[in-house]
Amino acid sequence: MPEQQNIEYKESWRDEYLKWICGFANAQGGRIYIGIDDKGTVTGVGDYKKLMDDLPNKIVQQLGLVVDINLHREEDKHYVEIIVPQSTVPISYHGVHHYRSGSTKQELKGTALHNWLLKKSGKSWEDIPVAGATVDDLDKETIQSFLKKAISKDRIPPSAGEEDILLLMKRLNLLTKDGELTHAAILLFGKRPYALSPTTSFKIGRFGKSSSDLLFQDVIETNLLTMIEKVMEKLKDRYLIRPISYKGLERMEPLEYPESALREAVLNAIIHKDYSSTWVFLRVYDDRLHLWNPGTLPEELTVEELKQEHSSYPRNRNIAGVFFKAGYVEAWGRGTNDIIEACKQAGLPEPTIEENQGGLSVVFLKDIYTEEYLRKLDIKDRQVKAILYIKEHGSITNRLYQEITNISKPGATLDLQDLVGKGLINKTGTTGRGTHYTLDRNIKG
Repeated sequence: MPEQQNIEYKESWRDEYLKWICGFANAQGGRIYIGIDDKGTVTGVGDYKKLMDDLPNKIVQQLGLVVDINLHREEDKHYVEIIVPQSTVPISYHGVHHYRSGSTKQELKGTALHNWLLKKSGKSWEDIPVAGATVDDLDKETIQSFLKKAISKDRIPPSAGEEDILLLMKRLNLLTKDGELTHAAILLFGKRPYALSPTTSFKIGRFGKSSSDLLFQDVIETNLLTMIEKVMEKLKDRYLIRPISYKGLERMEPLEYPESALREAVLNAIIHKDYSSTWVFLRVYDDRLHLWNPGTLPEELTVEELKQEHSSYPRNRNIAGVFFKAGYVEAWGRGTNDIIEACKQAGLPEPTIEENQGGLSVVFLKDIYTEEYLRKLDIKDRQVKAILYIKEHGSITNRLYQEITNISKPGATLDLQDLVGKGLINKTGTTGRGTHYTLDRNIKG
């Protein structure tokens, strides 16, 4: 069995491995096997009797942990199993807090340590009280807008509209036990939440061909409940285009990316962001849109599981709760699935979702099969015409290519082979009438 979240193999014992025990205790617990190599092969330990006597004392003295230690034998080789329980209190080794993540051990420092200690105490950054904050720091218009939405969705009773503001904040879990407004209260309803932390703002930038080619930018500085609308308005007014098409006589002007998918992705970034960290960044390029927000996925989920049926594990449970009550999201963990489905229905590639640089990255890929984009490529006008024909009708044959471009069969064959070679279309079949050509929907631009 390979190493994983809760299993570690060591061929021999070293006292520095107390760090690994510390890491397991601070995470979900786990097992360390002494006398087994990285491939899971038993190599054995010769000093197993001494280890069985020494390890319990070392672990108690250095870490304050009581663990189970078992001796096992495979043929003539002995190995030791250390079973580490999950600790309910933070454990440190020589003043350093270690943490097991995946198959690696990390040292918790700075913001990561602060957030983890809060989590251990049953709290998070959103629960911290804001010293001196009063109801005068809250935006009454935002509160009224929230109440209207939440009552219409039947997610809070109509009587809540008549409540004192502090009573409403208590109903929404935005007050401490001592009656102080929390970080979440100011972020959601505050007049100037960026004064609490400048990184609560949302950054949008228009780039050229690379991330170093910034053409212009905007910073959205507002509370979270109005941020989603402000971001979407700015995107539609300044950053995205609406390609014109017709469905019969009806003029169609959808965004170049599905609006519902963009909205869901922006909402996810706002709700699940690590607000003790940096900004949310939305980078818009000619051929893609890249959204990144700080904060890795919860331990219960992986990127692949995000794309399947999964439960919701909000980083900021109270912020998420308010957005739910306002009807912006559902508590079913379907956001990612809806984003993927909306892109597929629009004929776009599935967005690329991955964890990087301590955050979650979502890249939307534009439909490159537009006349504007195709004319920038090194292809002939008749080839552009043929690609647009495939886009509308689903496929094309050599004979059809000849008809719509008024070219000979040898010329059509060469043109189609050129498009296949450039990765713009796919060929199905080898020769004859069964051969046809379709768009390559996996192209990245």
